[in-house]
Amino acid sequence: MSANTQTTHAALNLDSMRADIARVLHEEPDEIGDHDSLIDLGLDSIRAMALVTQWRAAGADLQFSELAETPTLAHWWHVAEQALARAAKGSSPA
Repeated sequence: MSANTQTTHAALNLDSMRADIARVLHEEPDEIGDHDSLIDLGLDSIRAMALVTQWRAAGADLQFSELAETPTLAHWWHVAEQALARAAKGSSPA
């Protein structure tokens, strides 16, 4: 695993997800509330899929359909935390 990949894994957190969403929406991160509807803020499915792809590369095995159920940062981070925990458990020595 490269240093870049390790850095990316460590960098995936609530604040980085907020910053990623803000970047694709051309907003400031503090404009993205935990419970704001990301759809109402202008996030479309194309940009959401790009974010999912980015976050998968960071180690969170996310499914677009899971995120689409509740398009809020709070829900997305909850799903990402679970995915990261599964990944960490799967990579632990037995």
